[in-house]
Amino acid sequence: MATAQEHRPQRSSDWADGWTPFNSGRPRAARVPERGSYSRSAAPRHGAHPAVDALVAVVTLIVAFVLMNLAENRTMSLVDFMTMRISVKNVMLIAVLSYCWVALFRSFGLYDARRIMSWEEETLRVIGACLLGALVALIFPVTSVSRAFRFDTTALFFVAVVGTTLIARRIGHMLTERGMTGGVRNLVIVGSGPRARRAYREMCLGDQPQYVCLGFVDSEPVPMNGTPIRMLGGIAELESLLVQEPIDEVLIALPIKSQYAGVQRALRICERMGVQATYLADVFEHGLARPRFEQAESLAVVTLPTRADDSRLMVKRGIDIIGATCAVVLLSPVLLVTALAVKMTSPGPVFFIQPRYGFNRRRFPMIKFRTMVVDAEQRMKDIEHLNEAAGPIFKIKKDPRLTKIGSFLREASVDELPQLFNVLLGHMSLVGPRPMSVRDVSRFSEATLMRRFSVLPGMTGLWQVSGRSSLTFTDWIALDLKYIDNWSLMEDLRILLITVPVVVRGRGAM
Repeated sequence: MATAQEHRPQRSSDWADGWTPFNSGRPRAARVPERGSYSRSAAPRHGAHPAVDALVAVVTLIVAFVLMNLAENRTMSLVDFMTMRISVKNVMLIAVLSYCWVALFRSFGLYDARRIMSWEEETLRVIGACLLGALVALIFPVTSVSRAFRFDTTALFFVAVVGTTLIARRIGHMLTERGMTGGVRNLVIVGSGPRARRAYREMCLGDQPQYVCLGFVDSEPVPMNGTPIRMLGGIAELESLLVQEPIDEVLIALPIKSQYAGVQRALRICERMGVQATYLADVFEHGLARPRFEQAESLAVVTLPTRADDSRLMVKRGIDIIGATCAVVLLSPVLLVTALAVKMTSPGPVFFIQPRYGFNRRRFPMIKFRTMVVDAEQRMKDIEHLNEAAGPIFKIKKDPRLTKIGSFLREASVDELPQLFNVLLGHMSLVGPRPMSVRDVSRFSEATLMRRFSVLPGMTGLWQVSGRSSLTFTDWIALDLKYIDNWSLMEDLRILLITVPVVVRGRGAM
């Protein structure tokens, strides 16, 4: 499941700088840190799901009802509650509340994926939606025949549901965006005219900036007039820039009338590379009319994601955390025994840490059990001619650098188990394309291959359950792109279930 090349970890600063892909000789675009261009108060996207909000409301309502009855010293067990309080009428009322709750949250813009709002703004919107939702919940005391559900219960429900909803949404934000990008979204703006500068001011400056702007790209640059961002090159350099830097989004702010060809070229480059492109929606000048959907106050945009980009990512991240935690606990004896075996059978560290390419081409330290000798990297040049894999990857069945138990650990895929900690840290997912080494990526012949890094890498994926090392590099990439284009939670579950027998049989392991 892993490449045969191994070497000692280096400083994280060495992983992020000084590498030029393809050996193309293209000039490397300079990275310019943006002064004060990110605030953690900016709420990331897709941190909530309507079903989650409705469930939180219903559970909070039931808890408030039980607490109020306990406060009145009424004896009521859970069995009594289930038999006496759950009726057809109450189920219908809960359904009405859930429907109205989601509708209110949607009307307050809390499910608008195009809107990036501050945490303070989201809090105020949640309070407003919950207040109206609590008014809807008055149907319970009004229709209560036994008077067990009183008006003060609704007041307690309002206070409690605001807190629980904010906590749930905050957790949702942390499970999605922070796990994938560390909370920082890197932006490149295509264009340098008035529209580009206005977009820069609204999205990257101010009290609550939304992005870190790496710079401007324009084949016909306009003087920046003191804007503290340098030009990164023309549109011809955009593809190379997207390969070299971990860019999350490209904002196209070129004038449509005079630069249509440039806009189309930039969009095609982003699509090939798997980078989300956004272009300004103010194609035509207007006076009284206002766009229905807004971002950054008055900046209307159209977003073109190249992968699944919705609230299902929150569910996927939750599954990753729960699954990895359970796996670490259950497999802790295996982890301990393997660590002792690696230490006792060969000199050197137990773990091998290697920089790999992850989400949006960000590099991260991938953790494995060491299966090779310590000087494996230095001996790499002596065995390059033995490579049995086509394409940029390096694999041989009987690598002379393997330790005494290295072959067994690889065939059983036990060496991959420490990557569960990478999953918990948000570097990886349980299912996704395999992360690739810097050496392999630097030998990519086409920039379009970088699209496989538009999602979180995984411990297992379509490649692993379809033959692993017995497949060609072309087949490997085709399976990765098929997974990205057709991703679903059910597909992840299917791959996880298939992985177990595949690993037990050791099919295709090298």
